[in-house]
Amino acid sequence: MLIWIVFIGIAVISYIVQARLKSKFEKYSELPLSNGMTGREVAEKMLRDNGIYDVTVTSTSGMLTDHYNPANKTVNLSEGVYGTCSVAAAAVAAHECGHAVQHARAYGPLQLRSALVPVVQFSSSIVSWVLLAGILLLNVFPNLLLVGICLFAMTTLFSLITLPVEIDASRRALAWLSSAGITNAFNHRQATDALRSAAYTYVVAALSSLATLIYYVLIYMNRRE
Repeated sequence: MLIWIVFIGIAVISYIVQARLKSKFEKYSELPLSNGMTGREVAEKMLRDNGIYDVTVTSTSGMLTDHYNPANKTVNLSEGVYGTCSVAAAAVAAHECGHAVQHARAYGPLQLRSALVPVVQFSSSIVSWVLLAGILLLNVFPNLLLVGICLFAMTTLFSLITLPVEIDASRRALAWLSSAGITNAFNHRQATDALRSAAYTYVVAALSSLATLIYYVLIYMNRRE
């Protein structure tokens, strides 16, 4: 019963966090930068200021789909960020460039997360079926569920490693936004609030993954008794 209460609680918190993130992004998207720079221009300037010239800034479809791809060295900004002049666009663009800076500086947690990507992609593709089969056949093949737990543990580890990566990228972004004069005393707080709200989504995702992992471990332990 307790684990289900935890699941429901995390689900509710996740919904609230996502709703607040969307609301704040829309709100801060209405606050223009005094220098008139778009998200693309902010990203390009941050890359140049950090001595990075081999990363391309591109536009990608969707909302809040912004990401940095270390494989092809691209900062991919959503349509609402790429060509928009706003505090939200600047904050998001700088955050994604923060990942590019991490990559260029060989930031340890990012390197570890990148190394885990192929493993997580493989485990994610089969983990649901292995866990289901493991639960159904626990009395016959008890180790099958254990294999599923190990596979799921990789996704949980990935979520946990993502936390310092995202927090550090925001730290780098906010420090540069202030030092470069992109934000000022009137709007830097809003940029900080936007990135903090985004960070909460990763915290909730990590907690949800950890709770799910514990749930499967409890099933394995209880069914063996």
